[in-house]
Amino acid sequence: METAPDNTVTAIAAAVRAGERRAIDVLEEHLAAIDAREPEIHAFNLVLADEARAAAAAIDEAVAAGRDPGPLAGVPIALKDNLCTRGIDTTCSSRILEGWKPPYDATVVQRLAAAGAVTVGKTNLDEFAMGSSTENSAFGPTRNPHDTTRVPGGSSGGSAAAVAAGFAAASLGSDTGGSIRQPAALCGVVGVKPTYGRVSRLGLVAFASSLDQIGPFTRTVADAAVIMEAIGGHDAGDSTSIPEPAPVLTTVLNDEVAGLRVGRITDLPTGADPDVVARLDAAFDALAAAGATIVDVTVPAFTYGLTAYYLIAPSEASSNLARYDGVRYGKRVAAPDTNAMYMATRSAGFGDEVKRRIMLGTYALSAGYYDAYYGKALKVRQLIADDFARAYADADVLLTPASPSVAFHIGDKTADPLAMYLCDTYTIPSNLSGDPAMSVPFGTGADDLPVGVQILAPALGEAVMFKVAAELERAATAEGSTS
Repeated sequence: METAPDNTVTAIAAAVRAGERRAIDVLEEHLAAIDAREPEIHAFNLVLADEARAAAAAIDEAVAAGRDPGPLAGVPIALKDNLCTRGIDTTCSSRILEGWKPPYDATVVQRLAAAGAVTVGKTNLDEFAMGSSTENSAFGPTRNPHDTTRVPGGSSGGSAAAVAAGFAAASLGSDTGGSIRQPAALCGVVGVKPTYGRVSRLGLVAFASSLDQIGPFTRTVADAAVIMEAIGGHDAGDSTSIPEPAPVLTTVLNDEVAGLRVGRITDLPTGADPDVVARLDAAFDALAAAGATIVDVTVPAFTYGLTAYYLIAPSEASSNLARYDGVRYGKRVAAPDTNAMYMATRSAGFGDEVKRRIMLGTYALSAGYYDAYYGKALKVRQLIADDFARAYADADVLLTPASPSVAFHIGDKTADPLAMYLCDTYTIPSNLSGDPAMSVPFGTGADDLPVGVQILAPALGEAVMFKVAAELERAATAEGSTS
């Protein structure tokens, strides 16, 4: 019986570079998977089959000519549809940008292409990345490949689902308050939010500029390390880009965790389901068995993260989304005068959740309320950063749940915005502090659905974060093989 090919990022790239597999054959396998299940999952807003075939053929020509196409040679990758792609629709899953074709590629898109990756499509998301379930898309919800009655998480649900379903070997998402880590947990894949400024935001359509960060979804920790090395590093076109080269991560994955201090946050907000807490406890046990020391720490301001975020992020969104006015690009609804055209265009172009956050942010920034709401939220943000800094004086990394629950059913939380916002309880604080964090699959919970454990590290601490992630992955693999 013929065994299925290893379609991890590292295996595909190694085989294509060595001439053992053709990039076009790898691509066709993934396009066949898309044809088979995409109608039920809806991971994509746009599948780029013809463009991908041309890119794969060019890679095969380079290999045949003796040239190295790069460290991601022939790797099929999916891009969240808020990353600019030159001449290709970039909608942010919003009617207001339907049909807009950017005149340039995002920096991360350029870097993936330069490394030899093959873009297979643009993935669905909550409109303008505002949501935790990918139900807020103007083009319909994405479904979880493990159970299509359930959500894949959000806002990068399409990117997470694409990897979980085998439509792409890797994908990129954006994370403003957990939009990579939460869907990674719900879909059973690895998801990384780098240190703020570690990956260029040039070409990422802005939601909240001081919080947004681009990162990968993959099936393995090693694959995430390879993608991070490809997309990370300084970009002069992004004023918030850290002036350092991309982090070296692939070399630390086999390092021992013996001697590392792993922090358990004793004042962590409650609310996680018992099955999720059980998997978190098992992760602490696995790291202790591997020689790490478990230490208790406190992060008192952690519990205020959600409140501060839902003042800061909508405030920045209300400013960033003011540019969508029907004048320069995107949707325009005809009206008798300019002000009426603005109102008609935005009413028709924006969905309910986007309108909700714009109004909330505009109110928080308004005269008479700025200091009471936005200004106070900024002070809480600093408290969170200070509390994390104190915790990292005693611990090298921290562990928390990535999501309070396994994937919930489609429609369960759409009528209650607060219930949806609570999905990001454990992920938001690291966006506010700017520190890196990632979700690693660690077994299953209720209904045999995936559970993700979140690893948090201090700023620029990706190396130690990946070292711990690799150890947890090994422990999960060993547990799965004996269960």
